[in-house]
Amino acid sequence: MNTRTNSHEKVRKMTMYAILTAIVIALQLVCTFIKFGPFSITLALTPIIVGAAIYGPKCGALLGFVFSAVVYITGLMGYDGGFINMMMNYSAVGTTFICLFKGTAAGAVAGFVFNALQKKSSVAATMVSSALAPITNTGLFALAMMTIFYGFLAGNAPEGQSPLGMLFLSWIGINFIVEFLVNIALGTVITRVVDYYNKRMR
Repeated sequence: MNTRTNSHEKVRKMTMYAILTAIVIALQLVCTFIKFGPFSITLALTPIIVGAAIYGPKCGALLGFVFSAVVYITGLMGYDGGFINMMMNYSAVGTTFICLFKGTAAGAVAGFVFNALQKKSSVAATMVSSALAPITNTGLFALAMMTIFYGFLAGNAPEGQSPLGMLFLSWIGINFIVEFLVNIALGTVITRVVDYYNKRMR
């Protein structure tokens, strides 16, 4: 009986992983063409948060890596307007690392935070996770720009504008605000999805 139950749970888990992975890929491919400023908006964080909430940080990290890989590959293909290729010319290793790491970390953080808060309040756990995922994703990118890519940042700043001003006001400002608000707005939906899964499916 237990063996059969465990087998069904493994199949269900693999199926959910596959569905969420497909959703992440599809959303990011669509969002490649939706831009606020120089970068495309990221809506794929929502299924990443769902996976992280249901299955924990490992699932969140895996889905985050898939999202990061799609961003990286489409960037190399030029669908981001050539930005990643410009970064690659400055530092191929640094570009590959930050592209793959920031999304992976965002998914893992969402999972850890949800696990830490869910016993107190599933709503609070979801809302905080939904907020921290875009903060982590964009924050790590900004940190990389201010450190290992500062020369690249300064070289692309228009005359008379500070590199940091361009980074926060022109490059990631509007984009981050939209992503943050979308994730917060979908927080209640994510809560219902996770609660439904935990009550009915398990």
